[in-house]
Amino acid sequence: MLKTIHIHYIFFCFLILSCKNNSNEVAIDDSLIKDSTTQEVVRPLLPEHIETLKDSIKIYYSKLNNYEIWYSLKNRTELINEIKNCYKDGLNPNDYNLEAILALEEKRKKLDDEAIIKYDILLTETFEKLSLHLYRGKLNPKKLYKDWDLNPKPIALSNYLEKAIKNKTVTTTFDELKPKHFVYAKIKESLVVIDKYPEYKFGKIDIKDKIQLNDTLNEVIAIKKKLAYWKDYTRKDSITTAIYDTITFIAVKKFQSRHGLKPDGVIGRGTIQALNFTKEERKKQIIANLERWKWFPEDLGEQYLLVNLPNYNIVYVSKNDTIAEHNIVVGTPKRNTPVLVSKLSNLVFNPTWTVPPTIIKEDLTPSAKKSLDYFKRTRMTIYDSSGNVVIPEEWDSDNSKSYRYVQVSGYNNSLGLVKFNFPNRHSVYLHDTNHRDYFSREYRALSSGCVRVENPLLLSEKILLNEDQGWATKEIDSIISKKNIKTVPIKNNINVYLLYWTNWLDKDGLQFREDIYNLDKNLYTALRN
Repeated sequence: MLKTIHIHYIFFCFLILSCKNNSNEVAIDDSLIKDSTTQEVVRPLLPEHIETLKDSIKIYYSKLNNYEIWYSLKNRTELINEIKNCYKDGLNPNDYNLEAILALEEKRKKLDDEAIIKYDILLTETFEKLSLHLYRGKLNPKKLYKDWDLNPKPIALSNYLEKAIKNKTVTTTFDELKPKHFVYAKIKESLVVIDKYPEYKFGKIDIKDKIQLNDTLNEVIAIKKKLAYWKDYTRKDSITTAIYDTITFIAVKKFQSRHGLKPDGVIGRGTIQALNFTKEERKKQIIANLERWKWFPEDLGEQYLLVNLPNYNIVYVSKNDTIAEHNIVVGTPKRNTPVLVSKLSNLVFNPTWTVPPTIIKEDLTPSAKKSLDYFKRTRMTIYDSSGNVVIPEEWDSDNSKSYRYVQVSGYNNSLGLVKFNFPNRHSVYLHDTNHRDYFSREYRALSSGCVRVENPLLLSEKILLNEDQGWATKEIDSIISKKNIKTVPIKNNINVYLLYWTNWLDKDGLQFREDIYNLDKNLYTALRN
């Protein structure tokens, strides 16, 4: 008589049948059981198998009564297909034992029990590895970057595995583990799109001067061919002429727009640099962005401010509706804006500005040494360690770091008329600026680390209107006109995300942005090592 073993993934119908009629049970030996639906044999793991496993793998088998997990052909097939298709999420199938698994699966019917158990353990280890890489990425950003403050993404993976095995829904379970954000989906689509492009056969283009409409240069022919390759230039009859004609001008503007460049039709350094990217380089960039999005939070929340640093923009989203969108200026490559997750704590109208240490060292001190008029010109007050005001003539430039420097509030204050505070260890925030002309520039990695927002009073109005219907433009105007410093606490839970991605797909096609902090290439290299 076959001993009845109650394990989680034998269906309830099997338990009923085993009580009523033993004819559905096959007595292989006292420890083996069968799935009542598929009649597939389910083998136990022996103590010597279990004791050699790492703790997380032991948990998976323990939850399933220390029996074979991947006895079902359906479950194995779906796992193998997920491994084969993981390239669609930017991963490399060869990292997940694909060749070994395919070879073992082909001869599984000929394997003895010991070999099948070892194969089962390999599948379980592979499930864990692939699942974690799809859910939170292959790499740990905290080990790659010192200034990336992203929250960990813990997961009780054993619950997912148990559900997948019991319900024979491995594919569905993997879908649940993959990032669900709209941007991630659009980056995945861009990988599909770029894979359809033919092999890239073009050389680099170099120009001495900008090329403008009606110019005639041999380089224009190469430019037309590259524009045609990327499907921005659709005419074929004039592709071999060296005239920068109107059709090419329109194609260049479309290409520039897709690459975050000023769509003025003038072919300069930025346009040539973007044209010189190959298909393979762009594909690597896409894969790097897929990895990066796996690090980001699974759920951005009901209300949030989302910054994409390379795209120089911020959006305010409430209940899946984009309430506001603004251009921004971000940190330079030497003083880059950190990637972080936080919550909006308050808004400060008419803020003063206390100069941070980096700017004291690299900007304030050298400028003030040249001329003490710097303090008057910038409306800066100097305070000693006891809080006493120090006149510029008594300022000790050799001990400049021992002072505190505060710029009075006002329209021309470095922070402008409003700043948006959120707790973080980098002392960065969103704010207005006295360099409002910067927003018209194509390249906007120009700040000392904080994020400058164009028309920030409009953004503050949208946020406060969601806080309290009593807020209106006139209320903010009144605060600004009185020139008094006013801090407004934020009651709602508004998440703040300063994130980084350089690719996606939209209605205009493949979108790429300049990798302002040179992160894409190194990330791809780390992924493939």
